[in-house]
Order: sequence, then C-alpha cells, then structure tokens
Amino acid sequence: MNIQAVRSMPAPDVLDFPDDLEWVNARQPCSLAALRGRVVLVWFWSYDCVNCLNMLAGLRQLENKYHDGLAVLGVHTPKYPMQQPSEIVLKAANRNYVRHPVANDAQWRAWQQYGVDAWPTALLIDCEGRAVGRFVGEGALRRIDDTIAALLEDAAGRDLRVFSGPPSSFRTEPRMALRFPAHALATEDKLYVSDTGHNRILECTHGGRVLRQFGSGNPGYWDGRVADAGFNAPQGLAIAGDSLYVADTGNHCVRRIRLLAGEVDTLLGSGACGYETPAHLDDKPVSVSAPTAVAVAGDRVYAALAGQHQIWRVDLHTRKLDRLAGNGRCGVRDGTALKARLAQPSALATLPGVLLIADAAGNAIRQLRLSDFALTKLAGGAPYDFGNSDGPGAHARFAHPTGLATDGMTVYVADTFNNRICTVNVHTGETATLPLQWRLHEPQGLSFAADSLWIADRNAHEILRVRLARGEVERIPVAE
Repeated sequence: MNIQAVRSMPAPDVLDFPDDLEWVNARQPCSLAALRGRVVLVWFWSYDCVNCLNMLAGLRQLENKYHDGLAVLGVHTPKYPMQQPSEIVLKAANRNYVRHPVANDAQWRAWQQYGVDAWPTALLIDCEGRAVGRFVGEGALRRIDDTIAALLEDAAGRDLRVFSGPPSSFRTEPRMALRFPAHALATEDKLYVSDTGHNRILECTHGGRVLRQFGSGNPGYWDGRVADAGFNAPQGLAIAGDSLYVADTGNHCVRRIRLLAGEVDTLLGSGACGYETPAHLDDKPVSVSAPTAVAVAGDRVYAALAGQHQIWRVDLHTRKLDRLAGNGRCGVRDGTALKARLAQPSALATLPGVLLIADAAGNAIRQLRLSDFALTKLAGGAPYDFGNSDGPGAHARFAHPTGLATDGMTVYVADTFNNRICTVNVHTGETATLPLQWRLHEPQGLSFAADSLWIADRNAHEILRVRLARGEVERIPVAE
C-alpha cells in the first residue's frame, strides 16, 4: 500500500485517552505518547458483539506478525449497563484470550472523543502519533494488515521505528478445573460439558467424574479420535443416539462425536470464518460464521449461526443444507424464512414442530414453526430494547439471553447479563424469574434431564444442578 494513500485516509485528530479510563489487565495506564515509534492499533469492541469476537483471531495474527513494531490496545465500550464493571470486562478479556491491554470505557468517553459509531472500529496511529486510518467491521483486517506493513516500512526508512515489544496483559484467570464452560448437556446418566476455555468436551458422570475427554485441550482444527481431535472454543451441544453434536465456535464449524468409537469429524464448516450460501455437503466445505448452538430432531441437525444471524439445517439422510430463517441482517423481525431477521441467535431448543431460539443480540426468545418456517417472537424486546422484567411475553425483557432448555411444557432461559434463569410459558410467553438461592455469574448453556435443570455458569467456571422439585442448587465438581 502506498504510504501517501494511507495518509490521505480520513481520520480524527489524535488525542490521548481520557485520564479516567481504567486499564483492567495492564500494570499501568497506557498512553499514545509513550508508544511513539510504534504503529498503534486502537480497537473499540464490546464482548457481546459477535463481529468483535470474530475479529480477535485476526488481531492475534497481527500481534504475532508485527511483534516488533505494532502495539494493539483494546477499548471496551459496553452496549449493556451490566457490562460496565471493570471486573466483568476483565473476565471477558480473559475468556477470549486477549493478550493486549484493555481499557474499560464504561461511560463512553473514549468512544465519543474518537467519534466512533460502530463495533468493531479500529484506528491506526503511525510512529509519529498521527491518526492515519479508520476501519469499521471485521472484514477490514486485510486492509489493516496492508496499512500496518506500509507504516512500519516507512518508519524504518526514516529511522523512526522502535523495535521493542508492545505492552501486554498480566491479570490472567486463576487456573481451575473448568475454564468458562459454555454448555452443560445432561442425559439420564451422563453429563457433557463444553469446557470452552480449555478447548475440549468432557463426558462425565452426574457427579462430575470425567469418563472421557474429546479434544486435546489446545486450540486447533483437526478431526481425530477422543483427545487426538482439535476444538477451538466449543459452545453449544446436542445429542441424538450415538452422536454428540458440537458448535465449535472458534473453528466456525459444527462437529460430530461418534460416542461409541470416540471419533470426531466435521459436519458443517471449513475451519475458517465465511459467509457462503448453503450447498450439498458432498460438494465442498461451506464456510460459515460463528455457530454457537445446535439442536437435533430426527435426521436433521439445526445450527444457530450467530455471525450470520441465521438458522441452518443439515439433513443427515440427504446431506443437504438449507437456510431456514434469517436474511443475514441483524434485527428482530417476524416473517417467513428469509424475510425474517434474527439478531445473533445463540441457543436452540426443540419442541414438537417448533424450534426455539434465544436471540442474544435481540434480547428476545423466538419460535420457528418447522411446517412453514414462520418466525415469531415469544417473549422479549429488540436489539436496544433490553431490561430485567417478568410478565406477559410482549412486556418481558431480557439482556442477552444465551441459554435455552425445555422439559416439554416450560422453557428455561439463561438471561445471561441479568444473571438469572427465567421460565417462559411456551403458549403465552408469560415470563417469570426462577427463584434460586445461588448467585449466578453470566449463566449460559442449559439442559433439562433427570428431573433437574443443568446450568453452565461460565464466569464462575462451574456447573450447577437445580433439583426443581426441592428448589435445591448443587455445584457439580467436574474434573476436580
């Protein structure tokens, strides 16, 4: 890229960060003045935003590629008031393995100062402290890479480049048996856990004793047997017969574990983020974006593609892919099939003839009728209409729900940012908070089995069992 073209890009005047920004994982506050001689990438993100999370893999590549000239600084600006506490931002940074310093812009001061209006937005600042580019969206990484290379080459040619390493994070998460588990899937005699931060799936007894581990524990994408396979931040789980289906979110795939043999293969996805259209499974791998949940009914597997705001279906008999709902644009709009809009669907559950959807960014619970693919809202609000209230479906409010389960009559919802579990009447949408004598920490994946509700309480790194008849909550000592 021509350096004159870089400098002609529109960008705001450089100002340093507001003095009251709290750097949640850095030893001392970061300043642009102290980073002269390096190219600085300042990116604004929110940990609820799937596009921001998709961008993290590319940022890690840039940090490795330009480790001797690039400094990456994250500014977390929240969408929800519940995301304002610094300890919550630190949890999000650790959950997503963010290695660079992150500031908590709880009051949107840096956001306003730099004129940002969308997540994610990246600003590039050259070695002399001048703003030279603004890039919006996860698709800008290639242009960012080219610009960084041009800026560093120009700085080296003028003897301005500093080759020392950038500032890094230091407040990591304590080592525990589980790390940010995203889903607890129970059957009548087994418990399967997405140990997301450890990049593995655990097969356990109901008491938490580990029987088998699927995945090596290191992030990667390869098929194999038991611990010889590779997963990357797996989340949603679903089981049917001998097959356990996994939303392998970090690999942008849906994987299948054949439980009798312990073999892992790939059902959907190519291992890289993409936005392709459905095709036949036997043609070639189809690249998709951030599958976070799966559900099974008969010979059909349903996948919630959070990054594409869509629901896809895989027919295991014909090996055909279909896009059932969502036109790809983020929103909460009822309608039929591709006329409808979803907002980061993040959990699924099945009832006869109906697929239930937790629309995380839409703060709503939706239902997709499988006879004609009509999508309607059962309860909740809209992308910026969130809250914490019970009542009839149209008046109930959630904040980023990411877990669903059903016992056949009642729907259970993990209302993640409100740190509560709700019940929703499947016919009326009437919503009520489930009274639990237990403090939750961003609960996520749910399941119902053995007369109990099972909860993955992700920020507490624990699995809970709720015996509903007695109202008792029990912590399951998985892998301890």
